[in-house]
Amino acid sequence: MRVLGVDPGLTRCGLGVVDGGTGRAVSCVAVDVVRTPADADLATRLLRVADAVEDWLERYRPQAVAVERVFSQHNVRTVMGTAQAGGVVALSAARRGLPVGFHTPSEVKAAVTGSGRADKAQVAGMVTRLLTLAEAPRPADAADALALAICHLWREPMRARVAEAEARAAELARRHRARLAAAARAAGPAEREGQSPARTVRSARSAGVRR
Repeated sequence: MRVLGVDPGLTRCGLGVVDGGTGRAVSCVAVDVVRTPADADLATRLLRVADAVEDWLERYRPQAVAVERVFSQHNVRTVMGTAQAGGVVALSAARRGLPVGFHTPSEVKAAVTGSGRADKAQVAGMVTRLLTLAEAPRPADAADALALAICHLWREPMRARVAEAEARAAELARRHRARLAAAARAAGPAEREGQSPARTVRSARSAGVRR
């Protein structure tokens, strides 16, 4: 499976394509960073990010896209720009019918390093080791993009299995409720028929008392 990992951002947007093999084997296909000028207007910067992502989707033909899930930060302007860039990436993928996975920074760190509190240097080091690269990708946005792709390759199959198991359990529960409801409906008339003679006797006795 081939995954395009995207570390969204307006100043720097990391892009990394990783192929997944048997087990946890991974290999780097391409990695780069898209930069947009800080003095350009927002629409122009988003367009540049979108054009770059579209080019990578066309060139490398990934089967899925992994994007970092944005959390609130102290700098609201920065987090808004990051979220907008992530939305542009998701839109580009959706237009091609590609599934998009959103992963939190702690999920990515835990998947790659084993610790959700790893720093950027540790993430870059493990990415370099896992992909057997000659040197760590720079800047950090490039390493983060590759880490996102690796995280998706390793976590998504488990997520799919969990979702499948939950769906299967829900279907079994639905069928069980349907059987119980059908049994209750079938038992209803029989119970009423079995009680009708007793009710008739009681009604007759009551009528006799009133007389």
